[in-house]
Amino acid sequence: MYKSVIIGVGGGRAHGHADAYQYVKRGRVVAVCDLRPKAMDDFADKYDVKARYTDYREMFEKEKPDLAQVSAPPNLRLEVLEAAESAGVPAVLVEKPLAIQGEDYLALRNFAARKPKVKIAINHQLQFHPCRQRLQKLVEDGAIGNIRFIEASSGMNLAYQGTHSLQAIGAFNPAAPSAVFGQVSGVKGLQPNRQEHYAPDQSLAAVEYDNGVQASLRCGENAPRVPRGGAIWQHKRIAVYGMSGYVHWTMWGWETFIDGAYESGEHEYPEEDVLGQAAMCEAMFDWLEDDSKIHPLNLERALVDFNVILALYASALNHKVIELPYQPEADLVPKLRQALAD
Repeated sequence: MYKSVIIGVGGGRAHGHADAYQYVKRGRVVAVCDLRPKAMDDFADKYDVKARYTDYREMFEKEKPDLAQVSAPPNLRLEVLEAAESAGVPAVLVEKPLAIQGEDYLALRNFAARKPKVKIAINHQLQFHPCRQRLQKLVEDGAIGNIRFIEASSGMNLAYQGTHSLQAIGAFNPAAPSAVFGQVSGVKGLQPNRQEHYAPDQSLAAVEYDNGVQASLRCGENAPRVPRGGAIWQHKRIAVYGMSGYVHWTMWGWETFIDGAYESGEHEYPEEDVLGQAAMCEAMFDWLEDDSKIHPLNLERALVDFNVILALYASALNHKVIELPYQPEADLVPKLRQALAD
């Protein structure tokens, strides 16, 4: 049985991690860590976790976990990954977004270039939702023919949900992105906030891929709303169009049109999500047991997706198409903040 620990348990995402372990067959949560003792005790009591720490380094040393699940803010990502590698933790699942701006992206890219011993994946659990899995398999098997166009959107901004949308595009079309042309607006999401998530309020981008597929990405207030969607975070969706039809997924439903036959249905997001979280963990254990079973949400792929976001920012600032991969200029986020405030 693999030993898992959770870092940062004050928010809702950590509860999603812990709830999933009722369906995880090969792992169990043995310890939690948070700087706030009251939040940590409430969480640990709820899930009957005895070992509790306010220092994750101490937790790594004493518990020797196989998997660390990290829900700490983005500015702590690299620090935790380096500590995990130093302590010999073999695997880490990191909450999205991987980074916020060019500087932390470059630091993480340099870390990945060293080929660290720790195996890292990003918590884009939607990849493993049963409904998304079914639609992804249809596209992979050629049911809609050659892909021509993809549109993906999310109700929250690029920092909160943009990488979910980009990862969804990559799940259906695993080709490499080659160019970005984008626009952004709204400065509210670029102001200081506790979560350390900074992004323009809304964004729109055209993304080209090296297999000829074109994609549209919309995140924020300008994104379409989906049926049954309530809170703003519930408005994620992706539609994939091919020569023989299309598939369309939202957080509450799905539809397909293949060779003239239309089908649709609904699903319950909470039920899908807990199963997706569990399957994501099991895929990490698969990777631990077999190096060839690379997790689809691995760090290298996440860096490619975040490079698209940085290029989108550069395109908006410089009013031109940005070729990929993009070497980010310094202070992209402060430059956006200034440009949008003027």
